[in-house]
Amino acid sequence: MKGSDFIRTVANRYASQLQLCYPQTLASFSLAKTIHSHMITFGFHPRGHLLNRLIDVYGKSSKIIYAHHLFDQIPEPDIASRTSLLLAYSLSGDVKTAQKMFEETPLSIRDSVFYNAMITGYSRNEDGNSCIELFRQMLRDEFRPDDFTFTTVLGGLARVVNKVMQCKQLHGLVLKTGTGFFTSVLNALVSVYVNCGLMFEARKLFDEIDTKDELSWTTIVTGYVRNDELDAARELVDGMSEKLAVAWNAMISGYVHCNRYDEAVDMFRNMYFMGIKIDEFAYTSVISCCANAGLFHLGKQVHCYVLRTEAKPTVDFSLPVNNALITLYCKCDKVDWARRIFDNMPVRDIVSWNAILSGYVNAGRIDEGRFFFSQMPERNHLTWNVMISGLAQNGFGEEGLKLFNQMKSEGFQPCDYAFAGAISSCSTLGALENGRQLHAQLVRLGLDSSLSAGNALITMYARCGVVEASNLLFLTMPYLDSVSWNAMIAALGQHGHGIQALELFEQMLEAGISPDRITFLTILSACSHAGLVKESRYYFNLMDRLYGITPGEDHYARLVDVLCRAGKFLEANDVISSMPFEPGAAVWEALLAGCRTHGNVDLGIQAAERLIELMPHHDGSYVLLSNMYATAGRWNDAANARKLMRDRGVRKEPGCSWVEVENKVHVFLVDDTVHPEVQAVYSYLNKLVPEMKRLGYVPDTKFVLHDIESDQKERVLSAHSEKLAVAFALMRLPRGATVRVFKNLRICGDCHNAFKFMSKVMGREIVVRDAKRFHHFRDSQCSCGDYW
Repeated sequence: MKGSDFIRTVANRYASQLQLCYPQTLASFSLAKTIHSHMITFGFHPRGHLLNRLIDVYGKSSKIIYAHHLFDQIPEPDIASRTSLLLAYSLSGDVKTAQKMFEETPLSIRDSVFYNAMITGYSRNEDGNSCIELFRQMLRDEFRPDDFTFTTVLGGLARVVNKVMQCKQLHGLVLKTGTGFFTSVLNALVSVYVNCGLMFEARKLFDEIDTKDELSWTTIVTGYVRNDELDAARELVDGMSEKLAVAWNAMISGYVHCNRYDEAVDMFRNMYFMGIKIDEFAYTSVISCCANAGLFHLGKQVHCYVLRTEAKPTVDFSLPVNNALITLYCKCDKVDWARRIFDNMPVRDIVSWNAILSGYVNAGRIDEGRFFFSQMPERNHLTWNVMISGLAQNGFGEEGLKLFNQMKSEGFQPCDYAFAGAISSCSTLGALENGRQLHAQLVRLGLDSSLSAGNALITMYARCGVVEASNLLFLTMPYLDSVSWNAMIAALGQHGHGIQALELFEQMLEAGISPDRITFLTILSACSHAGLVKESRYYFNLMDRLYGITPGEDHYARLVDVLCRAGKFLEANDVISSMPFEPGAAVWEALLAGCRTHGNVDLGIQAAERLIELMPHHDGSYVLLSNMYATAGRWNDAANARKLMRDRGVRKEPGCSWVEVENKVHVFLVDDTVHPEVQAVYSYLNKLVPEMKRLGYVPDTKFVLHDIESDQKERVLSAHSEKLAVAFALMRLPRGATVRVFKNLRICGDCHNAFKFMSKVMGREIVVRDAKRFHHFRDSQCSCGDYW
């Protein structure tokens, strides 16, 4: 048996070797394992402090199994081994096991370090409440907290943002225990005040720190940035003797967050000129700035600089920077450039995939988006939200609803944004009952107060013809933003309530909501639908004069539309001549629509010809030109226009109308022979039309733009898709139920007149949504006042 001196010598040698494992590095585990193996090989049985050190190294190396195996070899583990193993479980995220171990440790052997380890576990795992509760227990158990305790507890408290009183109580206790001179404690206390939004107290405490370190400056600067006090943050950064990159990064990020893009770019340039190391955080912030501000060329320059200066970037650098670049190029309509970056990335994450998917969807490239979505190795809630909303916004409402249901079937609980996308799909389809069901689900899940879902519901009810429900929802929403106001103004305008739309706009201003370009588009549309010529001029001029919003082509098109609908073609021509850019398709289309309404054939033909020049593959341009010729009786020219359309391979979109009956959508085409009940519909119309004629209805055959006999023209009129859909709904819906029909094209004049008589004969309200607006027919009157 070896002497005790020899054993002590060997133990000390092993202890010295284990000391090389500190501070903890990636090599610590390999070194500790080698030393441990040497002990086993030579028959040395470690005890006491050697076992504790091995447990500590294994635990900090995330080798919990090794650590626990050694721990189990100790007959009566002391507090040091218990602390090491408890901390290992905490750092690995297994707080439950750590807590169980803490509770099983007798109070008699606990010490302050043991409490600190458990408090650290709660803090690291973002359980601020448990962190504070254990600190209280520590005081009740009469253990004295030290600087590490306070630093850790305050770190936990920082995660419980609204506990202002606890913050001040802990501050007082820090002063009472004499740990207030430790910089680490004061930094943690500043962080808590920052998270509570108490920047005055945070700054006062910061100024009292005698020895400020990098964390001190970073905490107060990021605190000001997080609370949108950028000028105060900038004053601190400019006064720093040492230029800390993390503080400059925080400033750039803050400027971007607050849309102060020029200052963000200046800050980035100053970093470069002052030689401050530009890391991935600075690059992602300035690239995001370029993306949000539309600074494509500057963003491209930053990209080039990254390629030139970062020859072998690490994954931690390249992944976030490439993701930011993908977003930049997608937002600047360079989706193919973004895709090239994506394809060349050595490592991608879900952010990368979602960014490309968003790029395809926002560019309207739905087919590519669908394929890309199907190829994604993983999906999160954002993935589903992007695809569902994209389908709805691009007119694929039915597919959007199917995808929403697929999302649920694959185990994803839809959030309010997913519901907003599904509700938008119902808006596209006019699927009122589906929309109501989704609304009910929102209420059941407690998501009915969501702003995004509420805004989608306003639009859905309006586009499904129930503007009263939109208004009720708008009045009861707990919070409104500019999107809410815009949606409600647009809803009133679409339904012909122009005066109410303007009144709501004034209420919006009184509520302190600043209008944007979308607001003025909705206002001008409301004026157009209600014939408010004077008001349209006033609000058009107000845009730039009072709000500094430069009118775009879409605003000019709305104004031209208002003037042309009122027959003021000279004024419309003056507006077109005054435009600071060449008029596009939207302007000529507005002019053509007015010419068609007022029979201004010559000017209408000119507008249609310009439309064909600008949009040679758009079917509507040829159809409108042909119709203008037909209206003037120039049948040969009308035939030539249609021949030109055929020669260029342009196909006319067929008129189609649909109606929801008993939770099923029924679609009708012009001169339909496909719907299973269409013959019954024709028979129903044959019985209904004579009753309408007794009240004064006369089929207006001028809307049959074909050179055929009068009796044939009347038959053609009776086969329009909107007439078939309305007749079917009258047949199938319960007596007194409102009829709601949707059409993909503009309603024809004869159908508009016929529905007024149908509403009188049947004693029903008939609501028709065409490509432009809503028509509410009641008792032989239409809500548009025949101004459409």
